[in-house]
Amino acid sequence: MMGSKDMNKAGMNRSSMKALGLMFFLVTAIVLVRFTPLRELMTAERITDLIEAVGAWAPMAYMVLYAVGVCLFVPGTLLAVIGAALFGTYLGFVYVWAGAMVGACLAFLIGRHLGRDFASGLIGDRLKRYDQAIERNGFAATLYLRLIYFPFTVMNFGMGLTGVKFRDYFFGTALGILVGTFVFTFAIGTIRDIWASGRFEELLGGRVLLALGMFVFSFFIPVIIKRIKRYES
Repeated sequence: MMGSKDMNKAGMNRSSMKALGLMFFLVTAIVLVRFTPLRELMTAERITDLIEAVGAWAPMAYMVLYAVGVCLFVPGTLLAVIGAALFGTYLGFVYVWAGAMVGACLAFLIGRHLGRDFASGLIGDRLKRYDQAIERNGFAATLYLRLIYFPFTVMNFGMGLTGVKFRDYFFGTALGILVGTFVFTFAIGTIRDIWASGRFEELLGGRVLLALGMFVFSFFIPVIIKRIKRYES
């Protein structure tokens, strides 16, 4: 029978192998998108043509592509612009949000399954307090980081390495990206509608100004939350 020391060593070996698998996945994803012929396909025109080619399945194809793209470090801004341009302001918002959520959850689960054990083994007593604090306040921590536009894909994988519960991560992300996604798709969808109609004078109209105002306001949400917390305390 294996002793406790042997079992611990075997566990460490498994977590190390998983961590290497995670590193291999991340490096491969970045290399594929940035340094291979696949990069030539990662343009708005190519992706749009690909999605439009599937006809009625275009929304599903777009959401799947968005989710996979998140895990492969494809810029979310590019994918969101395509969604808003293809499907308009409101349907675009639904599809962009759904694709981003599926991608965020997939990346989190990849990070959790492959890297959490290794990361927790490296955490010392001092960092362990922070890890436990994130676990206790997972929803609030996730929500706050989403609202301050922390790099999306990096955070998806990174939160998987922490002790945050998946439930807290899911709802914190779902709510945290809601405002930014709507504001972005509203702005792009508005410009798309104006461009399609040819009424370019409306670029200075109320709808565009409202979209820009909402976009600017979204950056002040974290500041407002901080002040509310300070006032409550």
